[in-house]
Amino acid sequence: MAIRLSNISLAEFRMFLRKIGCERIRTDGGHEIWSRKGLRRSITLQTHVDPIPERIVRQSLRNLEITREEFEQYLSRL
Repeated sequence: MAIRLSNISLAEFRMFLRKIGCERIRTDGGHEIWSRKGLRRSITLQTHVDPIPERIVRQSLRNLEITREEFEQYLSRL
């Protein structure tokens, strides 16, 4: 069963990021900045937008070099 990327809650995405080794490095206004060793770019989440827009989820997965299928597997284990 495919998960719709447009329905990922902020809480679920935070849990996912923690599970793969990311940590919140700072909060700047209404944005959280997440990173981990080896990432080319940090991941920025808007704290006032829930669920997370699909384009942000896709962009984050590309940055993390994680496929949609791998992401779905992570979410099924949360």
